[in-house]
Amino acid sequence: MGGSSMFSILILVLLFAVMYFLMIRPQKKREKETNAMRAGVQVGDEIVTIGGICAKVVKTKEESIVVQVGADKVKFEMMRWSVSKIVKEGSGHTAKDIDDYDEVEESAANEAKKSKPKRMKKAAVVEDAEEAVAEKAGEKAEETVE
Repeated sequence: MGGSSMFSILILVLLFAVMYFLMIRPQKKREKETNAMRAGVQVGDEIVTIGGICAKVVKTKEESIVVQVGADKVKFEMMRWSVSKIVKEGSGHTAKDIDDYDEVEESAANEAKKSKPKRMKKAAVVEDAEEAVAEKAGEKAEETVE
């Protein structure tokens, strides 16, 4: 009787060991890698949150980060644990560098708006359109004669 109870205890211990190596250990390893990734988020990194928001990190704090989102460059603060993955590693710029870059980018966009070609006068456009219509009519007339 003592041998069968020892055998059942041995099977339970063996089952627990297998469960540990197949389930618990890999999960702890993934959790450790995820925490290291979240702790390593730097300014300039492009991230995806657990909610699916794609953003660019502009400032880091102890437990939170400030991100920039969308074409309007809206900035908001969020907790580090909400980072799902880093899509693109940044160059490690500081928040001031990012703000300076945004200002340069905006001024370049404003310059591009200012340097658009001037519009043609309406009379010239109307004359060009009339010439095009006349050419088309002449081509159709030639086709019908042939």
